Parts: sequence; structure tokens; C-alpha cells
Amino acid sequence: MRIISFLYSILLLSAMSIAATAADLPQMVDLGRALFNDPALSVNGDQPCAFCHDPATGFSGPLADVNAAGGVYEGSVDGRFGNRRPPTAAYVSPGPVFHHVMEDGGVLFVGGAFLDGRATGGALGQPAADQAQGPFLNPLEMAMPHAACVVQRVCAPADPAAYPVPLAAVWGPEICAIDFPEGLAAACDDAEAEVAIADEAVAGKIDAAFAAIARSLAAFEASPEVDRFSSKFDRWTAGEAELTPQEALGAEVFAGKGLCAECHVMGPGPHGEPALLTDFTYDNLGVPKNPDLPWYVSPENPEGSDWVDLGLGAAMRLDPVYDTLAPLQDGKFKVPTLRNVAAGTDEGLARAYMHNGYF
Repeated sequence: MRIISFLYSILLLSAMSIAATAADLPQMVDLGRALFNDPALSVNGDQPCAFCHDPATGFSGPLADVNAAGGVYEGSVDGRFGNRRPPTAAYVSPGPVFHHVMEDGGVLFVGGAFLDGRATGGALGQPAADQAQGPFLNPLEMAMPHAACVVQRVCAPADPAAYPVPLAAVWGPEICAIDFPEGLAAACDDAEAEVAIADEAVAGKIDAAFAAIARSLAAFEASPEVDRFSSKFDRWTAGEAELTPQEALGAEVFAGKGLCAECHVMGPGPHGEPALLTDFTYDNLGVPKNPDLPWYVSPENPEGSDWVDLGLGAAMRLDPVYDTLAPLQDGKFKVPTLRNVAAGTDEGLARAYMHNGYF
């Protein structure tokens, strides 16, 4: 029974968390960095997280030609493209677990990760960690056929030098003490492979290790290397820098009649960190379809040009707690942070904006 595997993984991960808590956080950050930059964690060994979330461009898409055409990147499998542009991987970690509040007689949804909020934080207690698991298994992105494939390649890397800090060094030696099924490694080279883990104890260990991988990635993403808070905006709000006249005018419009700060909040974040320039809510701004997206002619999209991205509404239809409210959330997407929004443009890099890169 799968529920036994789930409970086993929770118990095992709780035990492993003791080791991880005792370890120095810098080790977990080092491990997360290695995971973030390891192309072997994609089905064809050619696409790390950093491929779509490049530090040089604010942990978002780095390719000018792709950005100019909507910013949707090709995955590890040739010819497969996603249906949204990759958001920044920076400044995700402070976001709250997905929840709702009552406002003006209606329900307002807050938190979660991904543009549609589907990484709620309900599984691992942190949206950034839930989010970290998604791209590995998304057939349009890194396309691994099963979490066991990710875990096996991390526990027994083809290039041990890629992991100066191994998973077991942070989470304890038991985290990789897994009897992987025979033939798993070969199956993991095929995005279409049907991988099943029959042994519930093994499945539980795989789930625990996959969670540890995600939490390590989240630790890296929460580090000052990613969440830097080092811009001129930060120096200005700290009283350590002056804005140019043009910047000052922009700040006045942003906070005033432009109403930008109504959603892209300029006050401290939920944990007292500097402004994150988002309120973590969701809005439907009426962004048109982007006909340039390869998704509309993709074999993976049976609806073709009729496909509509329902955003938060689509994610909520999968949640039995909120599914009846889903239609009212159709077309809503998470208010993004505006940090790093112009990264790379000084060097002439084209950037794409909104969930589908329409602008």
C-alpha cells in the first residue's frame, strides 16, 4: 500500500532531519549548489536547474533568442518545450505555505511556489522545497521518469567530483542505503520508461531521499548566494544610496499613482527580510495568449491552439479542499517578485515578461 510507503518515508526523513539539523548549514548549501548545477539529474544528462535559472541573469532564462520568442525553454528531451517561461529561482524561499484568507467577503489565496501555486508546501512544509521536486519529473523539463532515478544519480553520481559534499554527509549514511531495483539505471535513460518500485520499504527510502534532495536545493536557494538583497534598491531603502532623478521619479510612480506597490509590496518580507516586491497573491491581468510558444503546435498538447492556461484555477482543480472554488481562480497567476527583473538588460539581453512571455 502506498500509504505505508508514505508513512515510512516521513518517519525515515524525520530521523534523517536530526542529522541534517546537526550538520552545518553551509554543507547543505554546498550540496544544494551541486544539485542545482548537475546536468546528470535530467534524463539525457544535459540540463541542470541552472540551464533555465542562470545566476548571471537573476536565476532566470539566459538565452536572448529564446527570451525574444516568449522565454519558454526546451527541455532535456529534444523538441519538448514547456508552456510557461521559467520564473526566477531567487527569492522563492521566504514565501509562505499556500493558504487562504478572507478579504472583502471573498477568498484570497496566498503563498505557494510556481506561477500557479501548485507547489503548496503541504508535502515538505516549504513551498521552495516542494517546487524543487517538480522540474526533475516534468516530462517537458528534466524529464526523469521517476524520483528513484534522481535519487540513484545523486547517491551514486557518475562523477563523484560533482558532489564535494555528498548527500550522506548532510543527511546521514542511511539516506543512500537503498536497494535500488535491478535495471533502474538503464530505465532512467528513457523519458518514457515506466518505473515502479514494488518494495514499500525501498519506495519509502526513495521518497525520503528525494525530499532531502529538495530540501537541500531549497537551502541553497535561501542562501545569500541566491537571495542576495544587495541591489541599489536595498542600499537606498537602508539609507546608504541616493537615487538618480529618473530613479526617484520611478519610485514615486511605483509607490504612488502607478499602484505597483499594491501588489509588489515595498515593505519587509514575512520573516523581516528586505522587501520581496510581491504580496504572494494571485491575479488575472488578462494577458493574451502568446502564439509564438511552441506549446501550441506540440504533440504533447492535444488541444493545440485551443489550449488555455488556467493558472491557479488548474492547480486548484487537483486539490479536493479547494476544487469547488477553482473556476473563480481561472487565469490567475502568482504576483512575481520584481527583484532581478532587469538582470542582463544592461548587456543587451532580451527579457520576456508575464507567465507566457507575451511582453
